[in-house]
Amino acid sequence: MPETESPNKVVWQADTDNPEKSNLVRDALREVVDPELGLNVIELGLIRNLDIQPDRAHLTMILTTPFCPYGPALLEETRRKTQGAVGVPATIEMGMELWSPEMMEEGAGADWGLF
Repeated sequence: MPETESPNKVVWQADTDNPEKSNLVRDALREVVDPELGLNVIELGLIRNLDIQPDRAHLTMILTTPFCPYGPALLEETRRKTQGAVGVPATIEMGMELWSPEMMEEGAGADWGLF
């Protein structure tokens, strides 16, 4: 399980193990936008962990709601973007954590009047 610096900032395992590739994935995932909210999966704090190994990458991801209608598409686009960024097969595990606005990247909720 990743350590956290603050409620808004999740430190992925890959941030420590492979910071260069971790940053590549983070940048790539900024292109995966939730169409209902207009924010990307990084801003929303949906990626709870990333583990990069020489032969694979594995993410733990949550959704903003359990039955998000765009969930399958977001998961697949996240997997594809990760795979493209690191150049190895990627898998996604659905985390059991419930999403809350406090998980959003600092400043991302400003348009909602949250931060």
